[in-house]
Amino acid sequence: MRASKFLIGSLQNWHPFVRSVSQERWRFSPDRGGRLGFLENPAVWETMTNETMDSIKTGAHVPMSWLGHVRATLVLGLPLVGAQLAQMLINTTDVVMLGWYGTEELAAGVLATQVFFVIFMFGGGFAHAVVPIASQADGRGDARQVRRSVRMGLWIVTFYSALVMPLLWTIEPILVLLGQEPKIARMTGQYMHITQWGMFPALWALALRSFFSAVSRTQIILWATIAGTLSNAFLNYVFIFGNLGASEMGLEGAAIASLISSTAIFLVMLVSILVRPMFSDYTLFQRFWRPDWPDFFEIVRLGFPIALTIIAEVGLFVAASIMMGWIGVVPLAAHGIAMQIISLSFMIPLGLSTAVTVRVGQTYARADGEGMRRAAIASLGIAAAIALSAAVLFWTIPETLVGLFLDRDNPNAKLVLETAVPLLLVGAAFQFFDGMQVTGVGLLRGLKDTRTPMIMAVVSYWCLGLPTGYLLGIVAGWNGPGVWMGLAIGLAGAAILLNGRYYVLAKRLAFT
Repeated sequence: MRASKFLIGSLQNWHPFVRSVSQERWRFSPDRGGRLGFLENPAVWETMTNETMDSIKTGAHVPMSWLGHVRATLVLGLPLVGAQLAQMLINTTDVVMLGWYGTEELAAGVLATQVFFVIFMFGGGFAHAVVPIASQADGRGDARQVRRSVRMGLWIVTFYSALVMPLLWTIEPILVLLGQEPKIARMTGQYMHITQWGMFPALWALALRSFFSAVSRTQIILWATIAGTLSNAFLNYVFIFGNLGASEMGLEGAAIASLISSTAIFLVMLVSILVRPMFSDYTLFQRFWRPDWPDFFEIVRLGFPIALTIIAEVGLFVAASIMMGWIGVVPLAAHGIAMQIISLSFMIPLGLSTAVTVRVGQTYARADGEGMRRAAIASLGIAAAIALSAAVLFWTIPETLVGLFLDRDNPNAKLVLETAVPLLLVGAAFQFFDGMQVTGVGLLRGLKDTRTPMIMAVVSYWCLGLPTGYLLGIVAGWNGPGVWMGLAIGLAGAAILLNGRYYVLAKRLAFT
């Protein structure tokens, strides 16, 4: 049996098609008596070149081509990109529909969502930690280790969700202490008392998303998120405004819609695992109550730095927004529009970064040094190409992009447009460095390296980027472009440090 598993791993190194086939239908299973079922499929042999056939006979290794690495990264990553965009659409739908309903409802909904989002993102760090552990286990063909890591990931996010429930429940008095208007704080509390229960299914879904990513089944993530997006838009329409015979619930209706859509995303993923044969070898929920403390604490060890890294980056952009508010209302509005445009394009490298973690983790587990090198270079090349493509748009049609977010009849529209365009011009460099740093994060996570990257990120964002933005934007009087230059410099520092560290660590490995 062990020899059969070794042969499967070797064949997966020889030819990428064998890997995809073995993961889909012909994965080794003791239930088949140790047979290499996928070798019985003629389609496998028909796609192999004579060189590959000879290498199987002689034991030589034929690395995946550069084009193969690019294609594998895109096949794995593009559904994750689509899922990221669909998730953004959920938030956009909430803002738009609450904006149609009322200004106070919009303010309370946005405030509650931002609080929920920050707490959710911190908990998401533990779910993200499942990806490198499970992907390396999957690269070794160790389905039991995949199951243990996912199970402990679900345990941890459940504990975390229960831990933050009292904090979310008491958000109203906390907001009043922070200086928010009592009426808005009360409305925010009412919204949160409903939507806070969505923390459980949202983090469960994120843990299952890590599983699907680790085993290269990201299409399910996309379809589950689309289901959540559509259900959220429909339920917002029904519950907020009282359509289709439902009672008009306003802000509380939006909270109910968010809770149901989060649950829907989780249930689509859960049902896919339970009913699809391709996941039967993992038996994810077998003896779910049984603890695996080494895996539990490894996820905590990897996940806590990931969580802090996420919060450090989120905090950087919050601080930038505060500085833009010091400059004025129009610069703050222009900053919001430009940041929305940048965020949309950033969803592409952000989605691909998880694919990078999986690709590096799997090649590392197989001790495939050349494959690991090519996967890293291909991923950085894709991220650079995407960033440069976005930069061309920012440089050539900035007025058109900003104009999509403005009402031309608004008397301040022209001033906001003139203020936002220079931000997008700086955003071209901003976008490139952001894509490089998030790819570097993905590369290092594939090696289970999270603590030092956290320190590098914090230093780059808060000791380099933020002070530079303050000096250029506020002290030197360069205003918005100065603040954005500081952000770009901070992200550039992170990109250099993170990718440099990956290069050093990869060089130290015995098989590279």
